[in-house]
Order: sequence, then C-alpha cells, then structure tokens
Amino acid sequence: MSRNPEIPTHRLDDAARAGWLYYVAGNTQDEIARKMRISRQSAQRLVAIAVSEKLVKVRIDHPIARCMDLAEALKDRFGLRYCEVTPSDPDSHSTTLGIANAAASELERYLVRKEPAVIAMGTGEELRATAEQLRPMVCPQHKLVSLVGNIAPDGSASLFDAVSRAAEIVRAPHYPMPCSVIAPSKSEREAIISQRHIRQVIELAQSADVTFIGIGSMVEDAPLVRDGFATLAEMRAMMALGSAGEITGWAYDDEGNFIKGVTNDRAISAPPARDSKREVIGVSMEPGRHRAIRAALKGRLINGLITNDVMAEKLTLPLK
Repeated sequence: MSRNPEIPTHRLDDAARAGWLYYVAGNTQDEIARKMRISRQSAQRLVAIAVSEKLVKVRIDHPIARCMDLAEALKDRFGLRYCEVTPSDPDSHSTTLGIANAAASELERYLVRKEPAVIAMGTGEELRATAEQLRPMVCPQHKLVSLVGNIAPDGSASLFDAVSRAAEIVRAPHYPMPCSVIAPSKSEREAIISQRHIRQVIELAQSADVTFIGIGSMVEDAPLVRDGFATLAEMRAMMALGSAGEITGWAYDDEGNFIKGVTNDRAISAPPARDSKREVIGVSMEPGRHRAIRAALKGRLINGLITNDVMAEKLTLPLK
C-alpha cells in the first residue's frame, strides 16, 4: 500500500501507535497524549493521520518499527518460521489485548484459502479471545480440531473452549475432544485414549497444517490447578522436578524437555511435536509466563510466536 512520501517514517510510526491505542485498546485522545507524552492536539492529529493514510482498518495495517525489529530478532535467535510482535498498552492488565487480534489475522490467512486445511487449536484465555476476534465467514472446506479436552473435572464444558467458538463464527466442521485435559489415573488415561473417537481426533490434530496453542506457566496458581486438573501437591512436585511451562497439559523443563512422571503420565492429548515441519504458533504475552515461553522456544516446541513488545524485549535479553 502506497504512503504519502511527504510524511516521515517516524511520523507514520507514531500515527500507527496512536491509531492502535485509539481503535484497538480503546484509549481516549487525552489518554493517548499522556501515554505518548505529547499534547492532546498532537494525539488528535496522529489519529487523523492513521485514518487518512489508511493505517487503520479493523486492525493496524502498519508495521511499527520497534515491533518489527523485535520480531526479526526473535526469529533469528530461536529459528522461528513466524513471529508477530504487537504494541502494548502500559495501563492495560489484559492478557490478550493485541495478540488476540494478531492471532485472528494469522488464522484468517488460512481460513480464506480455497484449498482444504486442518487447523488445530488449544484452549485457554488467549485462544478463546482469538476466536472472538474472527470475522464471520463460511468455511466448509476446512477442519478445526481441538488439541486438548474441553471437559472440566466436574463434567462441565470448558469456559475457554476455542475450537467450538471459532467453528461457530466461521461455520467450519470442528472436532472437539470430549474428555478432560488430565485423566485421574494412568489406567483411565489408557482407557480414554483407546476410544476410537478420541484417537481419531488426536490423529487429526497431529496432521494439522497449522497449530495455535497457548503457553502455560507451572506455578502454584497456574490454570491447571485453578481449574482442578492438577492438585497443589502435584503442581509442587512438578515444580520440584524443574517444570518451566506446559502446553496442552504437557509439562516441560527449561530446555523444553518433557518432565517424566506426575501429571505427564496422565495427560490425554498428544505431546507437542518438537521441530514440527508445519507451523506451530504460540500465543502468549502474560508477564508471568516469560520462563515458559522461553523454554518452549529453546526446546523448539513452537516455531512461531505471537506476543507483545514487552515480552519480546525480555525474550531477546540474554539469560543471566
């Protein structure tokens, strides 16, 4: 898209950031002025430039220079096939703002194709928010498949089931996994895995053309504990074994190696494939998940990442 050559690049950068703060993050012009340390009149002009130069549609259509630099640095450092870094709102406490929009945009890149594709998705707040950002369309040629169970330990449906919501919006066939994330015992896991429909969903997920997953931390108040999939004692045991993070219920250490024993013996989904030939994109920016994201990158459990500039800055720093 052509831009006005009379507007300097840094000015477009500022306009894009102001446009993001206004249209995506929902800031007022007074709030934008405060956050960018400029006058309200300047903030108003920058938002106007963002519109006139067509930087703003539903999403920002302009690569903010620092975010692009960080994305390239992460790709080089961890050998990523894909990386998107979004700007952050310093006053926001959201764990999905910006990255859900970016993940939805990347997901739509597959959905608009005429050629059939298998798209696998995990669960969690980030991916549920991603599903909500999708634009309505009709995609009967694609298959959306869940990587992990959508049933809570008490038998209720998961609040963060992303596949079902995404399929509803884009009207595509979907394949949920009607079971829990972690089985109560090894024998029950084997019984569940042996069921034909569960095995078929797992095999379909393993053949996905692209995978979108959340990255969880292994701490005492982690979602696995809060949602009742693991006890506090089990979480502490996993932490003692060096667990750094988890993906679809599978815990791994700081090198990205899967932990032996405890809840990993009862995880029902297939473990993430290391060095996958297809895109496996992690979607996460929560500050407390820095260790988990770094370990997933280091162990090549993901080859794509969507995060924000604050997390990207941390990931580009050398380990102490």
